[in-house]
Order: sequence, then C-alpha cells, then structure tokens
Amino acid sequence: MTQAVQQDAGAAPVPAVGHSAPDFELANQFGEPVRLSDFRGRNVVIVFYPFAFSGICTGELCEIRDNLALFENADAAVLAVSVDSKFAQRAYAEKEGYGFDLLADFWPHGAVASAYGVFDAESGMALRGTFIIDADGMVRYVVVNPRGQARDLAEYRTALAGLGGN
Repeated sequence: MTQAVQQDAGAAPVPAVGHSAPDFELANQFGEPVRLSDFRGRNVVIVFYPFAFSGICTGELCEIRDNLALFENADAAVLAVSVDSKFAQRAYAEKEGYGFDLLADFWPHGAVASAYGVFDAESGMALRGTFIIDADGMVRYVVVNPRGQARDLAEYRTALAGLGGN
C-alpha cells in the first residue's frame, strides 16, 4: 500500500515496491554505524518518524517494541529513523526500553529521509514512512501516512507474512 506524498522540489521520489532500497549508513543511539546493506540476507523494516519523545511517534514505536516477536519471526530487523541526534535517540531508547536501533538522520539533516522521499524540508522532519525491505534489498512494502496519522501494526503483520522468514 502506498499513499500519496507531497514532494519537495528536488526531493528523491519515494522508492517503489519492486525497486532496490537506497543504501545508507547512520549512527544508532550508541554512535555505532548501521549500514542497510549489512542486513542483506535478512528482512528490514525501516520506520521513519518525525521526532523522539513526541506522542504519536512514541505510541507507534512502543507498539513495535511490544510486538517485536512479530518482526523477529519474519527475520526482520527494525531500524527506526528520525532527524534527532544520536544523543536524543539514546535518551529516548533508554526511557522507552526500545530493543531495536534508533538511527540519527541528523547531519546532513534529513539526508536519508530525503533519499527515501519522506523528508519535509518545510518543517525539517521526516514524514511517517515505512519501508519493508526483503533479504535481497528490494522494497516490498511502502506506506507514508499523513501528518498526525499513526501507522497500523496490522499492515506490518500482513506485509511481513508475505516475506517468509524463520
């Protein structure tokens, strides 16, 4: 399922299902480099979210935290990405008990969100975009929700079921 996104002039298009996912490397909440291509052979769920500590974002990421077995059973790593610094990401992960990587798309500000077509330059934040990438690095599911609308965990369940895994 893909929802329409209003693109900024010059922004990359949202990667389409069936296309290769743009590779990237970002620091996680511990300052460790995380590169998408290092996950080849495994499914990946990339969850872009506007800001750490915000209400809807916290609800969405806590739902993932509380249902992490759903992702593990599909042999899927969860990578949550926002424009916050690694320091904010670490404080957020510790406060909420997230057992997955929170990645800092801090500098260049929003570069990875831009590569995925989900950076809102006007507000300086990532939109609520989710990309499920298969073990071969191909985009298998895309959804971009409007501002203020949380994503549906049931959609993840359906998309992950189609990938296989363990």
